[in-house]
Amino acid sequence: MTIGNSSLQNIAKLRPDSTKRKRISSYDKTGGNHDWLDVEPGELRTIAEVKGNAGKITHIWCTMTCKDKYYLRNIILRMYWDDEDVDRPSVEVPIGDFFGLGHAKKQTFASLPFQMTPRGGRGFNCWWPMPFSTQFKITIENDSLKPLKIYYYIDYEIYTDKFNDNDDYGRFHAQWRRENPPKVKRIDPHTGKHYKTLQPILFNYTGGKNTEPLVYNYKILEAEGKGHYIGCHLDIDNVTFLPWSINWPGEGDDMIFIDEDLKNAKPTLHGTGTEDYVNQAYGPGKKHFSPYHGTIIPGGFNFWGKISYYRYHIEDPIYFNERILVSIEHGHDNHRADDWSSTAYFYQREPHDHRLYPKLLDRPGRKPRRHIAHLVRKLLCICTLLIPIFAFLVLGIRTFISF
Repeated sequence: MTIGNSSLQNIAKLRPDSTKRKRISSYDKTGGNHDWLDVEPGELRTIAEVKGNAGKITHIWCTMTCKDKYYLRNIILRMYWDDEDVDRPSVEVPIGDFFGLGHAKKQTFASLPFQMTPRGGRGFNCWWPMPFSTQFKITIENDSLKPLKIYYYIDYEIYTDKFNDNDDYGRFHAQWRRENPPKVKRIDPHTGKHYKTLQPILFNYTGGKNTEPLVYNYKILEAEGKGHYIGCHLDIDNVTFLPWSINWPGEGDDMIFIDEDLKNAKPTLHGTGTEDYVNQAYGPGKKHFSPYHGTIIPGGFNFWGKISYYRYHIEDPIYFNERILVSIEHGHDNHRADDWSSTAYFYQREPHDHRLYPKLLDRPGRKPRRHIAHLVRKLLCICTLLIPIFAFLVLGIRTFISF
């Protein structure tokens, strides 16, 4: 079998007899309607394992219920290809973040590789192709304090004649990271002055020069070997309370270092701003969903609170032969101390260097933040809703009394 694309243009092509369509799901094998898997707190379950054939996962769907408020950060998804050791998975990501949105949130959106579907974003879909040579295994770990019920489909195909271009296909990988906050530059190295973080407009456009990106930039991905980076979603929790000034947490350039350029600390690909990297412009403040880029959560008033962008390099993958570091400034010249997390997706030849994966944070380390910006934003929303209602009631009472 030669793996080809499965786009709309190629859908009419008939596959050889050696290609078999398969599925693993959580259906009730007794014929009843208990079509979910129960996973107790602290339990690790293998939800899919296939051995003895080459093939490719084509689609993953799931939905789940759990009374843990942050269960989307506390259910850990891991994937293994071929003969990988249990302590070095290719994918090790909180399950909500894996499906394209951080902050332990779910929300209806649609991109090409990921969708969260109604009701309320509770249907999770992944369409990245995931080839394997001899076997694959997928596990979930319930690292919450509440039981989990999960329904799932894992759709795949096997090639009984193997596939003859095995060396041409990387294995699917994903890295989850969080820096709360990232390393912040406090002093202008050229003047020795402390930056005024409560007046970010002063340095967003005119002050500071980033001469140490490898020291201060937020890391999205670090990998070694041969492969290509296919994108990420960026999840920013804007914890800075600035109702009197521009509170845009972006304005940070993306900088991608490839192969020898990483050794020389010189970006191979240098961007112009956070919103520019996600193919938008001028501090996007509205939801926007397109196949390769978008804003799932735009933040509240003046960019307070939680924000989530995505950018998938499907038409323009970023290749590396030896090593890659994908990074971005957190605010111009890395002055902002917000809460950043991300999930990066990439293909590479095995074995991957698992030492470059960050150690998965514990439950408190994964927990989304709650802070004054959230409380103030909710208070403003409540006041905005209650004031006209109160005014309407007062006016109605006065009108009634006048009669």
